[in-house]
Amino acid sequence: MLSKTRGIVLHSIPYNDRYGIVHIYTEAFGRASYMTACRRGRKTGVPQALFMPLSVIDMEVEHLNTRDIQRIREVKVGYPLHDIYVHPVKNCIALFLSEVLYRAARAREADSQLFNYLYDSIRWLEMAGQGVANFHLVFLIRLVRYFGVYPNVESYRQDSFFDLLNGAFTASPPGHKHYLDRTESVVLARLLRMNYANMSLYAFSRAERYGIIRRILEYYRLHLSDFPEIRSLDVMQSLFE
Repeated sequence: MLSKTRGIVLHSIPYNDRYGIVHIYTEAFGRASYMTACRRGRKTGVPQALFMPLSVIDMEVEHLNTRDIQRIREVKVGYPLHDIYVHPVKNCIALFLSEVLYRAARAREADSQLFNYLYDSIRWLEMAGQGVANFHLVFLIRLVRYFGVYPNVESYRQDSFFDLLNGAFTASPPGHKHYLDRTESVVLARLLRMNYANMSLYAFSRAERYGIIRRILEYYRLHLSDFPEIRSLDVMQSLFE
């Protein structure tokens, strides 16, 4: 059965000389994998530029729940991206976030709220002028809400510790090693007050930025099954040194 849906590209890999597999978070089906024919010169196939990380596309697909790899019948640009592809910092952020989403967004059921969050976030990144260095921090901390593990903001008090296992601030260190010290907890509390509209108003030192992003990813690993180390993190961090 043919269906139309919007999709956000997470990851693409070559399958052989003629075909590739693209992992896409779709509005209609959640995460899905699609076989695509690679275009070579003027030969038929899908332009691979459509499948850059975080590309927003409109698709007509042949989708069967019993099949692991689906088929794309037609595809076109759903929301044009320019700045993300040519701006070195935005491009690196897109690569990093697409890798995180590829590892974190595994559900094969539609989630309109998550899709809308991703779509709106990509538009913000495309249009953002100031505060781009904070974008990935805001994105990641707000993304966990859609996985049901958003931190308890109301529990924050001065000089508290953030318990990574339980997602809450505590007055004293918890009885395990997965927590933020007082200094790190202050940085996280600042981050929890941020959004895309005000992210340009917040400044972090290199050490703060380096530390908090690694701790956020630790939070992901503790709460999301099979969440690995993110290979593109060191490349992205080097942009802000």
